[in-house]
Amino acid sequence: MTDAPSPLPSDRAAQLAAEFGLKPDEYERVLAILGRAPSLTELGIFSVMWSEHCSYKSSRVWLRELPTKAPWVIQGPGENAGVIAIGEGLAAVFKMESHNHPSFIEPYQGAATGVGGILRDVFTMGARPVANLNALRFGDPKLPLTRRILDGVVRGIGGYGNCVGVPTVGGEVNFHPAYNGNPLVNAMTVGIARADRIFYARATGVGNPVVYVGSKTGRDGIHGATMASAEFSADSEEKRPTVQIGDPFSEKLLIEACMELMETDAIVAIQDMGAAGLTSSSVEMAGKGGMGIELDLDAVPQRESGMTAYEMMLSESQERMLMILKPGREAEAERIFRKWELDFAVIGRLTDSGRIVIRHQGRVEADIPLAPLESEAPLYRRPTAETPKPPVLDAASVPDPVGIPAALERLVACPDLCSRRWIWDQYDSMVGGQTAKRPGAADAAVVRIEDHARALALTTDCTPRYCAADPEEGGKQAVAEAWRNITAVGATPLAITDNMNFGNPEKPEIMGQFAAAVRGMAAACAALDFPVVSGNVSLYNETEGRAILPTPAIGGVGVLERVTQAVGLALPPGCELVLVGETRGWLGQSLWLREIAGREEGAPPPVDLAAERRNGEFVRARILAGAVRACHDCSDGGLLVAVAEMAMASGAGAVLEAPPAGLPPHAFWFGEDQGRYVLAVAEAAPLLAAARAAGVPAARLGRSTAEGALVLPDGRSISVASLRAAHEATLPALMEGG
Repeated sequence: MTDAPSPLPSDRAAQLAAEFGLKPDEYERVLAILGRAPSLTELGIFSVMWSEHCSYKSSRVWLRELPTKAPWVIQGPGENAGVIAIGEGLAAVFKMESHNHPSFIEPYQGAATGVGGILRDVFTMGARPVANLNALRFGDPKLPLTRRILDGVVRGIGGYGNCVGVPTVGGEVNFHPAYNGNPLVNAMTVGIARADRIFYARATGVGNPVVYVGSKTGRDGIHGATMASAEFSADSEEKRPTVQIGDPFSEKLLIEACMELMETDAIVAIQDMGAAGLTSSSVEMAGKGGMGIELDLDAVPQRESGMTAYEMMLSESQERMLMILKPGREAEAERIFRKWELDFAVIGRLTDSGRIVIRHQGRVEADIPLAPLESEAPLYRRPTAETPKPPVLDAASVPDPVGIPAALERLVACPDLCSRRWIWDQYDSMVGGQTAKRPGAADAAVVRIEDHARALALTTDCTPRYCAADPEEGGKQAVAEAWRNITAVGATPLAITDNMNFGNPEKPEIMGQFAAAVRGMAAACAALDFPVVSGNVSLYNETEGRAILPTPAIGGVGVLERVTQAVGLALPPGCELVLVGETRGWLGQSLWLREIAGREEGAPPPVDLAAERRNGEFVRARILAGAVRACHDCSDGGLLVAVAEMAMASGAGAVLEAPPAGLPPHAFWFGEDQGRYVLAVAEAAPLLAAARAAGVPAARLGRSTAEGALVLPDGRSISVASLRAAHEATLPALMEGG
């Protein structure tokens, strides 16, 4: 067996380095580390480990600003998923990740494997997945391309999650032409584990066996991480071979086999083979433990014949895991995986060399020091250019062109506010029997914890148009809205995961958006005691030089001590309505301004974090005291849309009271002021008195009725049934080409 890899010819190596996404100075650094030209396999390893997708080389300097600690945080960023304590010896394990580029090229498989990958990130920590969510952004819904991508993505998410048996319980969808050539598919999984039985990806123990489990390795997904770290061009659809193929039935078997083995003490470390496949899993596990690792690729289960070392190391075939076992436990582990009809192979061992050595067919194909793959990975503080802050829009200067009833009917039917039933009906939100609040029933999904009274509240949130106008305020608002949605069901918000979707970081204006969004998020996380425990960065979301809207998607998790405490948004008749929070009639960047006035301008609504916390804590206390029968936060579309959504959820109606003097009616009803909630209560007076005592702005808004109409202060009536019909019709009509 040869002892050294065969280096590529110098000119060929330099050419391939450029094709693989390495900058000239980065390639020079590779040469310095190795002291020679790399082999093909070594070059592939450096290119994926130093890709934006794996190394976060443009974002790490900014992500360090995010708060990541709290007494309930067990594991923050840096592992497969974040972990928080949720009481009674239990932990919630969760993360959100992107599959944006693959979902543009091959929507069904791109979305499906995004779900599969995030499931593995969670159960590799020892948690059984209990819920999936998503955050989706698509282009102009009138375009056939948008409809094709939307259809494929939704079928992919539903097909994978439904087959695995994990309910898809929540999410969000936006449409904007900025996503025409680059949709966003962000997938989130939440799992439950014992707080004292969390598994990590830190390899230890010289001589311990390295074990491959799951499905066989094929050629799908090779250089997927590199593809996800570059802009799209006109030939992007030719990149289909870089999109992985998923098998949810194998994933289900893999979950059960891993859970069974985790009941023993055989596992030292475990890692999902996600982006960059066998490369990232082996490098990261050995690197975190300060170990070396030797792999014999002849032992890797292969789906295709004649695979090279380069192909096996970079393949992103799905449903695979890498484990470090205690010595002598191989037979026990193999019995479990064979029982579940999965491949099992010992493919290497840990060493004390601090190097990754890869052998295949009698040759050393790679011999690389591990530390530089991480410690000497490029780290950039790229130039930033601040987004100019737009002027505040004076609501009085914007006339109402259609009137309140017509505006409401158009808003509830617009693509950003219409019913998502066409989407969520394709997801099994009830599989497992633990979903207490399913899609459309509440501001956050609520999932019972099996055999416990407790429940989790889960949400995903972001308002990209706010972020485009003012990234700092938009980042702040995304966190605040997640906190607010969890609060609106009565849960205590505990932590977030994020998915930072931005354009090309080499452009100062894009990097400026990223840095500002992080500043806003950090301020909100600190003010709301809502730390970041995991996340993902997806950059280069551009096609032909046109960037997406900056989209820092937030996945929030909270806890209810008793699932019976959760409230939904369906409006019961015979209640008094109370608006909590201050209304100034903020129309800048509102949906009313865009959909009714045909304008996209102005500063987004500011977020007063002290008021946000004060108002939310007051609302949560009233819910937990049993005083609230329904609750809904005010966000997209403003106050009247919030009331209409509550009414459409139940069929009840409401008689509404006059807005305060001095505010134009359309600004009062459709302004998107933050930190507000609509509460349905038996009696308004006690709640208003408690709000005054707490220094919380609150006002009586009206009363709910059984008549099925919204009656405006001037006596005009809007049929709830007609609103619901328009609300429900939009997506089905669009998907039929209407």
